[in-house]
Amino acid sequence: MNFDLTDEQRLLRDSVDRFGREHYDFPVWRARVLRGEGFDRGLWRRMAALGWLTLTVPEAQDGYGGSAIDTMVVMEGVGRALMLEPYVGCGVIAPALLPHLAPGGHSALLAEIMAGEAVLSLADAEPGARYDLVGVETRAEQQGDSYVLTGEKSHALDGAEADWFVVPARTAGAPGDAQGVSLFLVPKAAPGLAVHGLRAMDHRRNAALALDGVVVGADALIGARDGGYPLLRHAVDLAIVARLAEALGAMEAAYEQTLVYLKTRRQFGQVIGSFQALQHRAVDMAIACEEARSMTYLATLSLGAEPAERSRAIAAAKARVGQTSLFVARQAVQLHGGIGFSDELAIGHYLKRLTMIDMAFGNAAHHRALYAAQAA
Repeated sequence: MNFDLTDEQRLLRDSVDRFGREHYDFPVWRARVLRGEGFDRGLWRRMAALGWLTLTVPEAQDGYGGSAIDTMVVMEGVGRALMLEPYVGCGVIAPALLPHLAPGGHSALLAEIMAGEAVLSLADAEPGARYDLVGVETRAEQQGDSYVLTGEKSHALDGAEADWFVVPARTAGAPGDAQGVSLFLVPKAAPGLAVHGLRAMDHRRNAALALDGVVVGADALIGARDGGYPLLRHAVDLAIVARLAEALGAMEAAYEQTLVYLKTRRQFGQVIGSFQALQHRAVDMAIACEEARSMTYLATLSLGAEPAERSRAIAAAKARVGQTSLFVARQAVQLHGGIGFSDELAIGHYLKRLTMIDMAFGNAAHHRALYAAQAA
């Protein structure tokens, strides 16, 4: 597959990689996560100043008006450096959803996000929904010019650090119906909203939400009432593809660090990389990385296709990248031996991050089932 980057995209890639090298030294990163801190707000504002949060914002909203390929370039660097910043929520989901806000008091929010001054989280999951975006039980009852939201969300992406939440709620129909899902913008400080921070195994600070009579105005509605699912599906597809690129960057970094270890670690009087069995395993890791890159490119290009084709390509890529990324990460840990399991080495953290990326928006098994159903 020929997938040449433009000159601007190559410059962007180099900028992201340089930023990662300069600001994500692993001992500093590890010390921060051991203190229980979230992402670095200062670094986040620097990312915003570099224009990363404007890449896919439409030009009409003062953004760059770029493509999913630009996002892919950034997310590979995010994965390589194990960045903790909430780029998917603010740099991918926010530009996809906030331009559809009803005219009113939240028109400045996208500008605040682009400046790194506000963080948006998508509350994408509910208890028992099993990755099903239409398994929405949270209700939104209209009362005059307002809506009253009641229900639970089991997962909100980077939600412990968020200032605003996009909350899918049902204004009609029953769980499982695509029609009747509406999207609402809810501030963290809204009365009746309880945010329970959850520290994931990869040190991300997600959240669970409890909504007990949360009142929002009609200007908090994103898109049409009862018609939020197509917008949600598109935003999640963009987020899935962004996560694939992050997985690609992380697994290639794990592979490269493993090669360095194989070339320097000595045992029985020689470097262990001279052992043929370990060379074969390294080759298998390289092949898995290339498979993941091809599938990530396929998914990225499919975002402009019609919905059925896009859905099949993304399901196939999510399933295969989930398999290959975990294979590479597990091989990396094993080839490092006992030290690969230690907290003091980055390799184990790549495995943790790739495990969480595999689970995000549906794991490999879930997407294999989706692909099979679509192919039937």
